[in-house]
Amino acid sequence: MARTGRRPGNQDTREAIIAAAREAFAEKGYDRASIRAIATGAGVDPALVHHYFGTKDQLFLATVNAPIDPAQILPRVLDGSTEELPERLVRTFLSVWDHPVSGPAAVALLRSGLQHDWSARMLREFLTTRVIRRVISQLQLDPAEAPLRGSLVATQMIGLGLIRYVLKVEPLAAAPPEVVVAAVAPTIHRYLLEPLDVPAASIP
Repeated sequence: MARTGRRPGNQDTREAIIAAAREAFAEKGYDRASIRAIATGAGVDPALVHHYFGTKDQLFLATVNAPIDPAQILPRVLDGSTEELPERLVRTFLSVWDHPVSGPAAVALLRSGLQHDWSARMLREFLTTRVIRRVISQLQLDPAEAPLRGSLVATQMIGLGLIRYVLKVEPLAAAPPEVVVAAVAPTIHRYLLEPLDVPAASIP
């Protein structure tokens, strides 16, 4: 049974919270994991979780070792015409991966997701709930199609990150960002904004 009450405020406490959060997020997903359950798993008071990490969102970002806070960069993706949103999304994605600090962190997150099952679940949660879902929610999409559209966008984002930054396949790896934007954005546009050429009955 997990201990209740507060642990002393030290690095061990922080690590205990991170470990409990990692287990909760990987097992239940972001939406169903609660601060109270995480605190119980770490043997601390919920207030101590908030003291160390602030919000559930910030705790999740710390747990997954996220390269960026999506809340800080998505406004520039969403600010502007819907037609140009795919270009802004790809351009912003590249700016994160090309940055000297966030880029190596993004590569580490992707590599980890390819090597460990729990890391894959965390990467999936980060990409789908903290990034793609926030973009999808701003568009006037058929709710029945939105999850499929989001996962199709994810195939492009993960595939681009893997080929350009992890495997470094040329000439894509060395291509200027605007070349990549011009090549990839039309596919994102189709996935997000154009009719899906799939049978309606096949959409989960």
